Amino acid sequence: MKRIIKKIRKQMDYPTTDLVILAGGQARRMNGINKLLQKFDDKIQLIKIHQNLKSRVENVWINSHRDHSIYECLIPSVKMYKDDESGFLGPLMGMKSAWSHVQSDYVLFVPCDVTYIPKKVISRLHQAMQRNPLCEVAVVEINGKALFPFCLLKRSSLPKLMNHLDQKQRSLKLCFAEMHMQVARFKNHALFFHSINSLDELQQHRQLNFL
Repeated sequence: MKRIIKKIRKQMDYPTTDLVILAGGQARRMNGINKLLQKFDDKIQLIKIHQNLKSRVENVWINSHRDHSIYECLIPSVKMYKDDESGFLGPLMGMKSAWSHVQSDYVLFVPCDVTYIPKKVISRLHQAMQRNPLCEVAVVEINGKALFPFCLLKRSSLPKLMNHLDQKQRSLKLCFAEMHMQVARFKNHALFFHSINSLDELQQHRQLNFL
């Protein structure tokens, strides 16, 4: 298996990229449950995301403040880090904190509650980023909706992330607007929920999957 993964990486037509799964939120609308350890479909979210992307990245990280021992039991090779500052300051803080840990100059960020991971998402994001030499972020768009936490960031984005956090401005959309953002567009007409944000959405998602 390791040889196969190395062979796939050699065939990749984009720079070395790490994966960070964003799981540092409070999940207040889901009564505080850890969404990364839930089954939205037939697999635990962590397993699903890892299996879809592990062969295409250098390292897999989880940005989370809890359940580190459970993550290690599920995937011994996974790396973890907490936000640089406590207080649940959102995905912008998770992204800023990543650059203190990863060695790669590119990071694919994936929210823990994502329901669909497009094929070739990393190569497509890198291609989108190359459209503008000033671009520091490329965002996944599915069925016309931009999923800002599902994005590829360059290390050079760090000063802008820090500046927005210093100003207590935590909107990814506003921050990315300063980075010459590009978009990688995907279609999935069978998709009802891009991410799961409440117990009601989770119930509906499961019901629709069994239709």
